[in-house]
Amino acid sequence: MTKSPKKQRLSVYLEPEIMKALSAHAVRRGHSLSLVAEAGIASFLSPDAAERQEAAITKRLDQIDRRMTRMERDVGIAVETLAIFVRFWLQTTPALPEPAAQAARAKAAERYEAFVTALGRRLANGPKLRQEISEDVDPSRDVE
Repeated sequence: MTKSPKKQRLSVYLEPEIMKALSAHAVRRGHSLSLVAEAGIASFLSPDAAERQEAAITKRLDQIDRRMTRMERDVGIAVETLAIFVRFWLQTTPALPEPAAQAARAKAAERYEAFVTALGRRLANGPKLRQEISEDVDPSRDVE
């Protein structure tokens, strides 16, 4: 059995509040002041703390990156959906004569309110469009 080197003595001066906290911690843990101080100094000098912090930051950045990727996907879905709808609507909706246009505007306001209500219900309860759209869509099957 090898003999470990003899511990060396170190005298330090602590602020009264720090000394009280150190003593209270040692009593709670059932350890000596010397052991708690040694563990604290070892932890302070350990390079592991920086590595753990870097790992935590890297993990958080990865989570943010995944969220950003999902957001980009969702915005892309919304933009494409709107573009397809506008193109379809412009291609299929003829202009109305003025008397019919006034009646259509009144009906449109009523239908828009129903749409907003349904959208609110769906956002609160129902599945999201992004959940219904497969990410494995074959781009060569473009329908226009």
